[in-house]
Amino acid sequence: MRSRSNFTTLASGDPWIVPPTDRTQDSDVSSSVHRDKMIIVANFLPLHAQKDLITGTWSFCFDEDSLLLQSKDGFSSETDVVYVGSLKVDVDASEQDEVAQRLLEEFNCVPTFLSPDLHKKFYLRFCKQHLWPLFHYLLPLLPDYGDLFDRLLWQAYISANNVFADKVMEVTNPEEDYIWIHDYHLMVLPIFLRRRFNQVKIGFFLHSPFPSSEIYRTLPVRDEILKGLLNADLIGFQTYDYARHFLSCCSRLLGLHYESNRGYIGVEYFGRIVYIKILPVGVHIGRLESALNLPSTSVKVKEIQEQLKGKKLIVGVDDMDIFKGIGLKLLAMEQLLKEHPEWRAKLVLVEIVNPARSTGKEVVKEKWETFTTVTRINDTYGSPGYEPVILIDRALPLNEKAAYYALADCCIVNALRDGMNLIPYKYIVCRQGTPALDEAMGIAAGSLRTSALVVSEFIGCSPSLSGAFKVNPWDIDAVSESLNAAITIGDLEKQLRHEKHYRYVSSHDLAYWASSFAQDLEQACRDHYSKRCWGIGFGLNYRVLSLSPSFRSLFINDIVSVYNRKNKRAIFLDYDGTLVAQASVANSPSPEVISVLNNLCSDPKNKVFIVSGRGKDSLSERFAECENLGIAAEHGYFIRWNRTTNWKFGPPPANFDWKRITEPVMQLYTESTDGSYIEFKESALVWHHRDADPAFGSCQAKELLDHLENVLANEPVVVKRGQHIVEVKLQGVTKGLVTKRVLLAMTSEGQLPDFVLCIGDDRSDEDMFESISSAGCSSSLSANPEIFTCTVGQKPSKAQYYLDDINYVLRLLQGLVAAQV
Repeated sequence: MRSRSNFTTLASGDPWIVPPTDRTQDSDVSSSVHRDKMIIVANFLPLHAQKDLITGTWSFCFDEDSLLLQSKDGFSSETDVVYVGSLKVDVDASEQDEVAQRLLEEFNCVPTFLSPDLHKKFYLRFCKQHLWPLFHYLLPLLPDYGDLFDRLLWQAYISANNVFADKVMEVTNPEEDYIWIHDYHLMVLPIFLRRRFNQVKIGFFLHSPFPSSEIYRTLPVRDEILKGLLNADLIGFQTYDYARHFLSCCSRLLGLHYESNRGYIGVEYFGRIVYIKILPVGVHIGRLESALNLPSTSVKVKEIQEQLKGKKLIVGVDDMDIFKGIGLKLLAMEQLLKEHPEWRAKLVLVEIVNPARSTGKEVVKEKWETFTTVTRINDTYGSPGYEPVILIDRALPLNEKAAYYALADCCIVNALRDGMNLIPYKYIVCRQGTPALDEAMGIAAGSLRTSALVVSEFIGCSPSLSGAFKVNPWDIDAVSESLNAAITIGDLEKQLRHEKHYRYVSSHDLAYWASSFAQDLEQACRDHYSKRCWGIGFGLNYRVLSLSPSFRSLFINDIVSVYNRKNKRAIFLDYDGTLVAQASVANSPSPEVISVLNNLCSDPKNKVFIVSGRGKDSLSERFAECENLGIAAEHGYFIRWNRTTNWKFGPPPANFDWKRITEPVMQLYTESTDGSYIEFKESALVWHHRDADPAFGSCQAKELLDHLENVLANEPVVVKRGQHIVEVKLQGVTKGLVTKRVLLAMTSEGQLPDFVLCIGDDRSDEDMFESISSAGCSSSLSANPEIFTCTVGQKPSKAQYYLDDINYVLRLLQGLVAAQV
């Protein structure tokens, strides 16, 4: 068992001390994670604040309902937990320093004081009226359905996140501390923290849903938010669906690749691996059990039993907002009473409505419709002394809610869309009961426990509740029948469903969630200081490039001095992405490129080769003006030493029967994948899907790869998947073998190379870099060779150096030409 820190005595309501959660079985998470400091950042601090209007003094106490405060139970008692966030009240500027000092000393809290205007634009306007509806799949198609995007509100969001960053860095030791950011209010905060210290350790957890890419792509600042999140080291989601939607957006909008490795999902982002964690939030069982043991809870239980004597109870607890499905739930109850008249006067739905956390006309309309529907149901199916629906429209303390949970035969959560929703978990814990509560309810000790749940398919806890009745909230008939089934199933089945749910809830509680996330954050940050980091980009395009310590920019002066001292030089250059831009329409070398190549080739000390995947005819045409330039086409299947020599095969020609097998298979996938096409080469066939739908193209590429590997298992070919391609080519055809062949040929002619320069930009060029590096230790080079392997663009590579883009490549080559004079 991991050690836990006890909750402090809380000042509001009945004073009580919440014991650590009592686990019924050991979790898979190992013992407590020890941290020097864990900084938890959220929109609001877990505090209640109140000012005495007469004396002008402030009083503060912890918010006992705060999930972030409760999560502290998952950390070691040695962990110093600091909270950063806003207060829910305004503090005059003249009092802010004094209040901040007091909160830090007494509560380990750091307040972020936002001006009333900034807070309104940031939280009430942008977060609650734009991001929150969008993340719950509500698009502002019409003025009545949400606010249109406002650039000024977005600027307020950025400004508020920047204020949070300033406060976080005031209390952070970046080399030691861990920062855990919570929810959609602070999605660009990782950028501002990363700009201040490249290797800061950042985790982010999204409590709301993450919408599908079709919804998310409508957000005008979609790229900026994704880039903000990707500056974290670990990003947590409640369900696999939310993580899948996020990964799809990264792929579609930013062209990023992700893969799963030993249970972890990682997104490669400029040399950094951003880990994705799927970790549903749990409940604090100790706190719920303490609420059940309160004398006031026993009193409330007896009061409810007397009020609902002889009736079955269905309970629902929801916030007053448009996504909780309160209206549809009430319609389902009405349908149940209509179709099953035997339940009239015997069944009661108690709907507890928490105060709304957002404002707007939608909330006002939802509230009006709720009251109207309740009145209609009670007028139609009620009778003297009996109301089918009891609506409690006020904030209830936890002990009163726990009393309703404990007595309810069924709990229904009918939300249209919700990030997690812990109501079903709380219901299960309360139905498990405690000895004190059993005595109050008149239940014999050791009695079997039962529960029944009806939950929406669209809430985050639904996947973990396999014994619940899953419903589509919009299908009122199905919800009604599920309610009927839930309250009529036998006690044995209710018992089995309850036991299954309680095992999960008790082993995946809030402490498990916090401890597991903290462990994974530590794991995600373990390589921070084994790589060199550069910050690149401006504003919200800022990102950190993480590369090998030996990887650095290639400066012209450094290579020119070496170049001048050497007499036998080999120069290997890729074509696309190195000498010409990948996106170039003409894709032909510029006059400057032709000129610099001719000048390099004119030096008898040099042997210059273009090594490309393009066909020989295409390359011959493009470099017709370069008489002494060597060309290796189709990754080295064809080699020509200069314009006057004939093309020669790289490896010996092979049987091409494999093409007759490959082409029909590729054609099948081409016909079913819009935007794809086949490139025909003499040594290879390549299926391209760059212009296809990213998700579908990637899926088809994987299927095609598996298909081709099966049908070509006995053929002398290699099936490889590259960036937006699936390629089938002859075995032994690689750019790495080209470089070996050229170097060996130079050696056999008595021109043992003492200088090698190799520049390329893609995965196929990595073979060249690796081959040349290994050649430095063999007899194909001189005793003390100078080797420069260089990739184009700052990215992870087997090369020693990098050049920023093709313009830098041209400048470097021009610098070498100038040194020849």
